[in-house]
Amino acid sequence: MITFSVLALTFGVVFLAELPDKTALAGLVLGTRYRASYVFAGVAAAFVVHVSLAVAAGSVLTLLPQRLVHALTGALFLAGAAMLMLKGGEDEEKVREPGDQSFWKVSGAGFMLILVAEFGDLTQIMTANLAARYDSPLSVGIGAVLALWSVAAIGILGGKALMKRVPLRLVTRIAALLMLGLGIWSLYEAVAA
Repeated sequence: MITFSVLALTFGVVFLAELPDKTALAGLVLGTRYRASYVFAGVAAAFVVHVSLAVAAGSVLTLLPQRLVHALTGALFLAGAAMLMLKGGEDEEKVREPGDQSFWKVSGAGFMLILVAEFGDLTQIMTANLAARYDSPLSVGIGAVLALWSVAAIGILGGKALMKRVPLRLVTRIAALLMLGLGIWSLYEAVAA
């Protein structure tokens, strides 16, 4: 069953955390050189793989005692907030270009770029945390996939324009504050339970 509040929370947290990340920049670079739909197809498929792995890992965590899960997710959210604050929105990624413009070459390049670059990434860890925190893996999975697809689309279709209007540092700080709040709340629940 889908819980829309969990879906919306997941979407918001993952969207804000991923927006200043290398995915938007990689999508922007690939999108300026290749057909956007080809790039998006590959990137979107890679994100489905990542979210599926993260939700599965988070669902396994729900088998542990609740107090331990709250403490673990709280610590991981705090670590994620610290990583965002230390990163400061200055991350850039080099993108290797495929030799031709065929669908399979371009989408394959986008898929492999995201598959490698995002494995163990902050948003994948956050998605696992959210799946462990809330007993709604489908809601977390859908929210995370939609957020990641949205960031990829923004990066591919117009990330450069967005970054001119919204300071990257501001987006990073908002995402870090959200994660900090979730971390404190989870730790509070671990102690109060």
